[in-house]
Amino acid sequence: MQQVNYISVARTTALLILVLAAGPAAAHVSIEHSVSGFWAGVLHPWQGLDHLLAMLAVGIWAAHHRRPALYLLPLAFPVMMAAGALLAMNGIVLPGIEAGIVASLIVLGLLIAFAIRMPVAGSVALISLFALAHGYAHGAEMPASASAAAFGAGFLLSTATLHVSGLAAALAARRWTLLSRVAGAAIAATGAYLVLA
Repeated sequence: MQQVNYISVARTTALLILVLAAGPAAAHVSIEHSVSGFWAGVLHPWQGLDHLLAMLAVGIWAAHHRRPALYLLPLAFPVMMAAGALLAMNGIVLPGIEAGIVASLIVLGLLIAFAIRMPVAGSVALISLFALAHGYAHGAEMPASASAAAFGAGFLLSTATLHVSGLAAALAARRWTLLSRVAGAAIAATGAYLVLA
């Protein structure tokens, strides 16, 4: 049975993003909007510390679980994130989005810091709730000129990259559990700071 090298997967994904970042020449206006929409989506998770840390945290927390949660958590997040984005893009108002985003940092950070595992169904439900909030924020902040499909593809690619990066880092550091716990505490502290800011 072949073992997956998560660091190689993360490096390959990052390289793919850089290669794609070279940007093909767009011959038509509609293609330009798709390309710019895609890159707006790719960049969006990286431009907010709240999104960046939450998406890394999903990967880190997933690494603390066994199968199937190890895979289900990083898969459930983008699916529910897409659902949240679609709600926002269609003008459906959801309350408490910013609170949900900040709560994701605090809760996921504490779960990592205290090495807490939940049952699979509870873990997926929690991740899905947080993903809905993050996705809604992404959809609400989509540039008006961007193609929704291109923007969505972009932020989902970045989300997957961040999940794989967090997962790979946590799996690589399994021998140093203190490192994961400190990362979790830092993520939770960032969430607490955002509440007070």
